[in-house]
Amino acid sequence: MPSPPPPIHVLRTHSSAITSLSLSKCGSCVYSGDGSGLVSVTSLSTLRPIATWQAHSDSILRACEWLSPDGPRIITHARDNKLHIWASIHDSPRIGGASAALEASRAPELYYSMDVNALNYCPFALSSPLIALPNLVESSEVDIWHLPARDRIHAGIGTGNNQRGEAGATGIAMSLHLFPEDQDSKSLRLLAAYEFGGLILRQYNSGTKEKSVEGKGWDVVWSQKPHVDSVMAMSVSSCSTFALSVSADHLIVKYSILDGTATTFKTSHPGSACISTRHDSRVCAVGGWDGRVRLYSTKNFKELGTLKYHKETCQAILFVWSDLKEDNNEVGDSDSDEETERKKRKNWVLSGGKDGRVAVWALMDFGG
Repeated sequence: MPSPPPPIHVLRTHSSAITSLSLSKCGSCVYSGDGSGLVSVTSLSTLRPIATWQAHSDSILRACEWLSPDGPRIITHARDNKLHIWASIHDSPRIGGASAALEASRAPELYYSMDVNALNYCPFALSSPLIALPNLVESSEVDIWHLPARDRIHAGIGTGNNQRGEAGATGIAMSLHLFPEDQDSKSLRLLAAYEFGGLILRQYNSGTKEKSVEGKGWDVVWSQKPHVDSVMAMSVSSCSTFALSVSADHLIVKYSILDGTATTFKTSHPGSACISTRHDSRVCAVGGWDGRVRLYSTKNFKELGTLKYHKETCQAILFVWSDLKEDNNEVGDSDSDEETERKKRKNWVLSGGKDGRVAVWALMDFGG
């Protein structure tokens, strides 16, 4: 196994634990959120912050870019039981040239907010124009809303914990993934990871009814419980063929989205906080309670390397990627060398730790 490389850069914009990392649609910026509710947008070309603002009064669960019907937006979701929709941020030479110790800059315009239930640390799942969130009252259930209308389309998915496919309660929802609506059948699928240590895939099968209450019409496609403890994190491949989960144990579990077949891989490292799958679905990264980031092939789960920087728990991981055919009209740099810069970043991975640091790593080109 090759020796682990040191990070090529460390972002020090945050002073609280990093809790969220996401990439802009054009692949040129990273959105980071921390335990104090601060959100920062950083250019991956200059590795300097473009904007930083106090988006919430409590820990960020997720902050990301959203291409709404009205144009680019930023969605932030936090433990203060609020979900905010903000105006897009465009690169500013004045802010972009500031030091890395940048104080909070002017917040983008806040378009609207939603009251949500953030009791269980479960971030939203987005499949535009739909967004999945824990139910407003029961944290074991899920609601699906339409944006920007803020209309609740489906309420109480998993009502009464009676849709596991077997006896027993699921506990609270820990992670969600909402698949795009099937254009032929118009059916929706929701994958949820739970406190009971497993995943459940549900599908909405109710003919022409566009709305549901109390989980009616949502059928269990499959249910698996491979972990003894709560699922800590889940990642779905970009091709939507498999999902991965980690927990406090030493297991990485791979699930077939088609039939729920679960394959368990034992590692030598118990205690995982986060997991991310690379855009080509061939490599995954697991962030540990020991601060290490471990890379695995998603085919046979051979360990490909370990990244060492964080002294405490690694709480967020992000693989950098970009569609080089896409016009660069989102947040980010617009110079003529951007395509070259984006190619250079194609093997980057970012890790965010409890130490408030975001480490930037340039990896070798794993074959998967």
